[in-house]
Amino acid sequence: MGCFFSKKSKRKAKEEQTPTALESNAGSNSVPLGSSSDEAPKQYSWDTREKVDPKDYMLNGLKDTTVGRLPGTLKGQQLVIQDCENCNIFVFDHSATITVDDCVNCRIFLGPVKGSVFFRDCKDVHCVVACQQFRTRDCKKMEVFLCCATQPIIESSTGMRFGCFQFYYPELAFHFKDAGLSIFNNNWSNVHDFTPVSGENNWSLLAETAAVLDSVPPPGPESEFKAVRVSGDTSRSIVPLTRGGRRKDSEESCLFVFFAGDYTTANARKLIDAVNKGFLLIQTKEVAMRPEDVKRVFQNDTADLLEWSTKGSVTALELNGDGVVDACRTIANEVFNGSKVFVSENKSTSSRDVDNFFNFADMQMGL
Repeated sequence: MGCFFSKKSKRKAKEEQTPTALESNAGSNSVPLGSSSDEAPKQYSWDTREKVDPKDYMLNGLKDTTVGRLPGTLKGQQLVIQDCENCNIFVFDHSATITVDDCVNCRIFLGPVKGSVFFRDCKDVHCVVACQQFRTRDCKKMEVFLCCATQPIIESSTGMRFGCFQFYYPELAFHFKDAGLSIFNNNWSNVHDFTPVSGENNWSLLAETAAVLDSVPPPGPESEFKAVRVSGDTSRSIVPLTRGGRRKDSEESCLFVFFAGDYTTANARKLIDAVNKGFLLIQTKEVAMRPEDVKRVFQNDTADLLEWSTKGSVTALELNGDGVVDACRTIANEVFNGSKVFVSENKSTSSRDVDNFFNFADMQMGL
């Protein structure tokens, strides 16, 4: 051991006495590398990043007031809401994540959230939420009008009631896009109770007649948010109103699929408007499909669909009601003759079409 350290010490001493090639070639006026007065200091990304004050992204300890964020003020940052009582909170912007802790008797609107929304230890809260992931823990008596890309989860929570997201303000469609959310991927009624209690129901669905603005009223005329033009009208809502997990009125459903194109979203909305009075919209999905997925899902009707599946995501709708298949095929021929679509061929195969597509879509989205 002593010999090992002895050799190392001798080698180190020799290296210290031997000049490097740069030192040998340098003149007496040489300047050490990195010490030139003309050399600009290095800049890193964190040096130029806009300084963020955490207090600007926190609503804490408020009572009996109306607060929130106007469009263009949050810009994708995360937000913390905590210890608020009897407040009206409006977040008219997109964000990264939002946590809501220890809030009581509050009305909350949260614009599109790219990641998760987590409510903890809240009570008597009515909210409208659009997000990638939704979760509650230790909450009581909440009404949630929800758009959630994945399966909502409740944990140690009771008295939870859910409805489909219905809301509009002028910038909302852009905020959905900025948050990377699709208006067609909404699992609002597919709630998973992480801590079920035998013989009890910790959650339920709101009545179909429940109006979002009755639960979360718009900002008052004295509020700084009064200039934001809000609407809870179903026909104006960015997210389509779906029936979700409620019982279907008819045994007949139809699968209607729009393949990628410049007007896919507009066409899907046109279809919803066309069938709205006579039929029910059960569910919607927007998902990418590979050629092998198309063959598996659509089976025999794939010859002219394979190429279109490579152009982008497809948007699918399940519509329900007696005579819906014939009605959808008529609409496809008369209204969408120039668009690439798939429509169930007849009543006997339509249920299989619906199951094949939405089972595939659920697996793709990790449900």
